[in-house]
Amino acid sequence: MPAPANAAPAVPPVAQVGGTAHAAATRAALQVPSQGEDIAISAQRRAHGTMITVGSAAIARAVPGTNPLKVLAQQPGVMFQADDPQGVDTWSTQIYMHGFLQNQISTTLDDIPLGELAYRNYNGLNPIQAISSENVGRLDVSTGAGAESVASTNNLGGSIEYHSSDPKKMAGGTVAQTFGSNALFHTFVRLDSGELNRTGTKFYVSYMRNDTDKWKAGGNQFFQQVNAKFVQPIRDDSKISAFFDFSQYAQFNYQDYSLDIWKNGGNYIDNYYNGKASGYIAAIEAARGNYPSRLNGISDKADAAYYDSTSASTDFFGGLTGDFRLTDRVRWKTTFYGHGEHQHNDWTNPFYPSPSGAPMFEQVKEPSIRRFGALSSVQYEVAHNHIEGGVWYENNQFNSTMFGYSQPNVVDGVILGRPINPLGNFSNKTPFMQLFGQITNTNTFTAFVQDTYNPLPNVALHFGFKSLLNTSRAGDGYYNTAYYGPGASAAGTLTTARAFLPHISGDWHFLRHHELYFDVAENVHAYPQGQFKTVSSPFAVTQAAFDYARPSLKPESDWAYAVGYRYSDHFMDATLHAYHTNFFNRLQQITSGNIVNPISTVLNVGDITMNGVDAGLTVRLARGLSLYNSISWNHATYDDNVTAQGTTYYTKGSQVVAYPRLMYKSSLSYAYRGFDASIDASYMSQRNLSYTGDAKVPSYWLANFRMGYKFGNMGKYAHSLGFMQNLQLDFNIYNLTNQFYVATMGENGFPLSGDYQSFLLGAPRQFFGSIRAEF
Repeated sequence: MPAPANAAPAVPPVAQVGGTAHAAATRAALQVPSQGEDIAISAQRRAHGTMITVGSAAIARAVPGTNPLKVLAQQPGVMFQADDPQGVDTWSTQIYMHGFLQNQISTTLDDIPLGELAYRNYNGLNPIQAISSENVGRLDVSTGAGAESVASTNNLGGSIEYHSSDPKKMAGGTVAQTFGSNALFHTFVRLDSGELNRTGTKFYVSYMRNDTDKWKAGGNQFFQQVNAKFVQPIRDDSKISAFFDFSQYAQFNYQDYSLDIWKNGGNYIDNYYNGKASGYIAAIEAARGNYPSRLNGISDKADAAYYDSTSASTDFFGGLTGDFRLTDRVRWKTTFYGHGEHQHNDWTNPFYPSPSGAPMFEQVKEPSIRRFGALSSVQYEVAHNHIEGGVWYENNQFNSTMFGYSQPNVVDGVILGRPINPLGNFSNKTPFMQLFGQITNTNTFTAFVQDTYNPLPNVALHFGFKSLLNTSRAGDGYYNTAYYGPGASAAGTLTTARAFLPHISGDWHFLRHHELYFDVAENVHAYPQGQFKTVSSPFAVTQAAFDYARPSLKPESDWAYAVGYRYSDHFMDATLHAYHTNFFNRLQQITSGNIVNPISTVLNVGDITMNGVDAGLTVRLARGLSLYNSISWNHATYDDNVTAQGTTYYTKGSQVVAYPRLMYKSSLSYAYRGFDASIDASYMSQRNLSYTGDAKVPSYWLANFRMGYKFGNMGKYAHSLGFMQNLQLDFNIYNLTNQFYVATMGENGFPLSGDYQSFLLGAPRQFFGSIRAEF
């Protein structure tokens, strides 16, 4: 593990006990970081296998506003990709763990489900939209398979549990400001009430604003967020708490790349939008077949750049939790939550005219989410057993619509009207056509039972199982045959039902510094939903394709196995983690044609066999000086060939798309008093762009640098500044060697064979400076 230079010493030989009732004691015994600490690896609180805990201090060392998942990606077997240095562009953020993509990994915030971690989320929201990174207390991450107590329908490859920080006991505040490349301006303000009365009532309210220009072409990316948390303690070990989130983002997206565009167009090809009339006129001319010289070498000039592409979303999210210790042995916890979202994702389609005569129109998806749910669990401790059982219910309505809005024509170099503001309010505009519309209702119910048994103080044995019932019904929708051709939207019902999904694990701390563990679990992924032609969902196709596939449809499922060894003392930490997974009925989006209106199908690409191993070593070379190295190897291949439209594609034995076979990570850090500095580097081997592996993106190295200084209480410098508890300065350099590399892959799906316009380039070298004051 990449331990900080002043990391704590060895984990003592105490086995994981498990359970929220013993969370604080177990966390202390195992030295799992509290909310203010860094990163550690240990047996999970609920014995779900190996737990990686990322504390707020580790998140704080990144550039303010950085996606916490990017911090998590320092760990072996975890890969995070984004086209921006902070990792907050929701079109491109992508995380893999041990070969599993983000929509196969469950995410929660304070136990509340966040749904599928994806851009086109139909049953939740991206974690960065749920909570500001500055308010994240810690991440508890299970990179193994078992997570039966987590409220999720998609945890094939593990779970990521966000925990919000609590209000502080003392009244105060935090003000932080960051400046950076491309006019980055990040502001964070938080006010803590402190304990307001003898019962300990306390709350905080925060505001975050992140505004930056794109690193190429025109347009900006804006994001603002309000968080609030209230805690009311009840006696010594019970409490009622509430969390609220309002988030709003509006961003211009980067244009998608293909190998052809990258090779023949270079690193700075992007859309025509520049906020000026010249950009709009250039887009009109391109739609008429008159392309700028910068596209000369590209074979598909029409798709290499559009006028614009944007994403905008407004979310309201929150929950109320009661956590009560009923007796010395019994604890009851219940949460009620709700979430509402409205978004519009649009781009300019240059292949269909507007009523104005312009050779293009604005194509706008306007999906919305309305969901409500409740979770409840009871924990009981008796005779070295920690027993827990619980249920989760959620109702979700997903409304997927798409419209076309007219753009003005250009005659003799003059724009006859005002181009649509792609980040404006579409509710006051009238579309000239509807392309698609459908409402899908989903009801989810899960139940779990688990027991962690400690036959000896240093041994933990865990057994549990989960039951899942998930039913989605897509109603008769609107389907524009004039645009899409003959057909209809897919209407029908799909149910995923599994009564018994077992999970078994064990953990043994032997001798003083050694630990062994194993983990075995079966999991299932309920049928996903999604907008037409956009995701790997049985509903994202025509009615004919849905009816054809329905009799043979099976939900994705897997059996996952893991074993590991850990050594830790004052001088070094070493980890070795091996895993094997049998993945069944993998559903994938197969795409071809242009990305505006692709030929898109959802196929069962068969089974996948995956074997992998992670090895990590942290050596504390001297006081304050630490060196970390890790290597991860993953051999995940398709078990079958795929036949589509009469053609057989030889995918058998090919590495899964988008995930590297080899990753290497290294970090050197130094800390002395208030000063600390670090430099890290990572290597990603080549990745498959196509299922057959005949199109690949190249390997790359990436390095980053950071240094910072904490002044502490400013009263020691001047008595009048004693109100300032701490002042901190930070300086970061992202992509130190200014490499251009492929970041996100598959945002438009993957081809069975050959090149396709479905990846994004990572940002070049970027500089950031931050100042933070605490009062």
